[in-house]
Amino acid sequence: MGNYKHLCLYERQRIERYLRIGKSRKFISDKLDRSKSSVSDEIKQNSVAGAYNAAKAHNKAYVKRKYSKLQSLKVVSSLGLWNFVEANIKDDQSPESVSGRLRNVEKHLPGVSTKAIYKFVYSVYGRQIENHLYHNAVKKKGGPKRGRSVLIDGRTTIDHRPKEVADRIEFGHYEGDFIESGKDGKGYLLVLVERKTRYPFLKYLENRDTAAVNRATRDLLANLPVGSLTIDNDISFQKHKELSELLQTAIYFCHPQSPHEKGTIENRNKAIRRYVKKKSDLSQYGEEYFAMVEEKLRTRFMKCLSYKTPREAFEIELSKQQKTSPLSDARWTKDREIISLKNH
Repeated sequence: MGNYKHLCLYERQRIERYLRIGKSRKFISDKLDRSKSSVSDEIKQNSVAGAYNAAKAHNKAYVKRKYSKLQSLKVVSSLGLWNFVEANIKDDQSPESVSGRLRNVEKHLPGVSTKAIYKFVYSVYGRQIENHLYHNAVKKKGGPKRGRSVLIDGRTTIDHRPKEVADRIEFGHYEGDFIESGKDGKGYLLVLVERKTRYPFLKYLENRDTAAVNRATRDLLANLPVGSLTIDNDISFQKHKELSELLQTAIYFCHPQSPHEKGTIENRNKAIRRYVKKKSDLSQYGEEYFAMVEEKLRTRFMKCLSYKTPREAFEIELSKQQKTSPLSDARWTKDREIISLKNH
């Protein structure tokens, strides 16, 4: 049947004639050398008031195609919308998240669908930003992960984690993990993520002995409300009791070989891989680069946050904590100053 071509008026006239004499869709598709689904869709989508009329169906199909083409130009019809979409695609936001942000947050700008944004990006107006789409920027590589998993004594498994933590009802519960250098590289990236707001913390470590890991984790979460930490069975967490005392919080362990039990941080690690390729040498990036990556993740529009950014959601939760916390105003002022410095 070759490449698909839209039905012409003559074909629609034949469909109308065959339907009038009671012929089946299979019969019509054979006569037109079209698939049965194409004929069925044509009759279903372009009938008017339950009856198929060739002239009306042809006009209806024409209007649909014309409107579809106009949708692809909707982004360029408004300079403010064009600038917003282009700036955020260049900032590595996805078309879906940009569309959601316009619909839920940036309501002063015209709304536009995800499909229309993709059409804009692939049009002559947006070709220069096409490489910022995730599937163009990330090349997936398979293969087993390197790592050292051990059975750690005295651990509390994720089975005992309270329901309000698992359901992301409470703020201040974190997940932790590492990103490693390639086989010939040096250094490690400690990643922590607050579960409810998806707010990330990144810290480069030259080595990941237990003392360095515990100290870095404590420093990243200093002066923040910490209700729990969920981690895997990595050997670097074997002194988890000391870490629990440093953070003054409960620590929960995933079951061996069960990364899905800490899906929040696995998702954030995937996002980091857009900027830190697998098998790369982390020691070659520099702390400023990791700060840039951290900032990118903190300012993503996220569907699970109603298209707010993790930073916006995190600040909202901190404000709630400030109103209900027994801490003094001076202590909270100091905490917010520290957080502001970390953010910038």
